[in-house]
Amino acid sequence: MSRILITSGPTRQYLDPVRYVTNASSGRMGAALAAAAVDAGHEVVVVPGPVDVQYPEAAELIEVVSTEEMLEAALRAFPGCDGLIGVAAPSDYRPVMVSSRKIRKTGEPLVLHLVETPDIVAELAAVKGSQWMVAFALETEDERMRALQKLERKSCDLIVVNGPEAMHAADTSVEVIDPEGHVLGAFSGDKPTVAVELFQVIRQRLIERQPRRQDG
Repeated sequence: MSRILITSGPTRQYLDPVRYVTNASSGRMGAALAAAAVDAGHEVVVVPGPVDVQYPEAAELIEVVSTEEMLEAALRAFPGCDGLIGVAAPSDYRPVMVSSRKIRKTGEPLVLHLVETPDIVAELAAVKGSQWMVAFALETEDERMRALQKLERKSCDLIVVNGPEAMHAADTSVEVIDPEGHVLGAFSGDKPTVAVELFQVIRQRLIERQPRRQDG
């Protein structure tokens, strides 16, 4: 049995007390993968952003809001896990300044200055030991090439490629790619079904080949 860390859903980067930068991630794929891992007999720790989906009762949840909070929670949990499935779609940008009061309309354009947020998977890769890592890459062009670049840059063992049509949708279509650029599987359908097929690849390629973690 492995202990698996899964990041899931979007994050929010607030502009003021009521507005934020985010994306359309629903958390459905993260929840489906958590269920697939639990059903296969593994321990699961989920770090989810704010979503309206149900995660398995057997999974440990560490709920967060911002990208920085997700990174902090993941860094705390990762050393006690055998591997990571980075399903989350964290907000890539945050405002330089956050207003303590609601920003009022003035009739003039509003200029926002944004900076990049931390790359959670890359930060975890920098501190990993023998753990395996799987990341997701949502691409709109040159999908495989860009996904492979991310895989190498983030020191992942596998990368799962999908497109924007999967965001906040019940169905998805993915490809699983290894570091040599081989497509290990291409799956389409509802997210719970795809998650089971995807987890089978992760189990065969990574979990079953990993030396058992020594607890204590």
